[in-house]
Amino acid sequence: MSRKVTVLLCFFVSATALADDWPQWNGPKGTGVVSESGVLDKIPAAGLKKLWSKPVSYGYSGPAAADGRIYVTDYNLRTGKIANNPGSRDKLTGSERIHCLDAKTGEQIWKHEYERDYAVSYGGGPRVVPTIHNGHVYAIGAEGNLTCLDAKTGDVKWSKDYAKDYGAKTPLWGHSASPCVYKDSLICLVGGEGSLVVAFDLKTGEEKWKTLSSKGKDGTGYCPPSIINHAGIDQLLVWSPETLYCLDPVTRDIHWQYELKAAYGMSILPPLLDGNMLFSSAEGHISLMLELSPEAPKAKELWRGNPRISFYAATASGVFTDGHLYGADLHTGTMTCSRASDGKRLWSTTLPTTGKEERKGPGQATAFMLKLGDTDNYLLFSETGHIISATMTPEGYNETGRFFAIEPTSAVWGRKLLWTYPALSDGKLLVRSDKEIVCYDVSAK
Repeated sequence: MSRKVTVLLCFFVSATALADDWPQWNGPKGTGVVSESGVLDKIPAAGLKKLWSKPVSYGYSGPAAADGRIYVTDYNLRTGKIANNPGSRDKLTGSERIHCLDAKTGEQIWKHEYERDYAVSYGGGPRVVPTIHNGHVYAIGAEGNLTCLDAKTGDVKWSKDYAKDYGAKTPLWGHSASPCVYKDSLICLVGGEGSLVVAFDLKTGEEKWKTLSSKGKDGTGYCPPSIINHAGIDQLLVWSPETLYCLDPVTRDIHWQYELKAAYGMSILPPLLDGNMLFSSAEGHISLMLELSPEAPKAKELWRGNPRISFYAATASGVFTDGHLYGADLHTGTMTCSRASDGKRLWSTTLPTTGKEERKGPGQATAFMLKLGDTDNYLLFSETGHIISATMTPEGYNETGRFFAIEPTSAVWGRKLLWTYPALSDGKLLVRSDKEIVCYDVSAK
């Protein structure tokens, strides 16, 4: 589920702006790194200029942007109540929708809609950010409807139903794993016997291969498959609720595997890579640091986390850079920096996650991170609805600007919040709630 001071001047990342698409979950490479230049690194005192806003309905899925268009999914609720109870499934009727909007104006270009009843916990809409590739949109609904559409027209090219086609049971919190594009394949976390992960032909939807099985009561999990290249070899990482696998993305052979059992089946976030070190974390003080071999697809365990070390991301992915881990810790509700070599925590703060410094913040308070290129500058989207500019280094967190961008619309644990990834493309920052999608100008000019 995809379940997260000088403020007077704006500075250029470089002198020449370079626009970039945001065609999938967590950015161009799935790392949360903004590669385009000309993005402000300090929010001005006057705040950000709103370019447009348009109504949408329920959804945890963030927007994607490509070729001057914005793609976002939502749920049009007809009957039922969204209770946001983590232990029970909401029984809802309605339809899932995929919207295509003009990036400059927000005006709708096309919409695709299909009937889809829900029986998931936290039933407030789709979880998966659309993936845009070579003129096609790949969207996955909360109950496992995979649809490939023409990005220009919205015409359906092919579709799959995980339950009907593979006997996959919908996870408690809904299908949340974004697909992975690899060469001519779309690799998806599906579920079912022998089909935990399935590779489909990008153009036709034909099954190319499938492997592994959903195990235990936690089943499929929520973690997007991801590709890393190490030792000159492409490697596919798949994390079920019980095991982290490394596979050959063509032959599906298993290179290595490690037991990594997430509490409550919450294997959610793809592993983070920095050099030859690979890090995974989840609910239950579960984390694992591996050292990858420089010569072959092999891995050696360096350490595992405990309540005194490491950090534990859940709904919002962290950033692993220069031997340090940064991210929102779900147990403490703090933004935390840990040293990769041994997991030692160097600092933590609740300022970006809750808006104030607290001795202990609420559990699972979160903020979504956008790292600006190779700098120490970040734009954060807090669950409070604020966009924050900050620098983060091993020495500490320094907030340089804050702007209230959008009203939170979900109520969980007695507080209003937003658990949706932002997108940044062509100098525009896009955020959404269960009522609207809003576009802000973040170009440095």
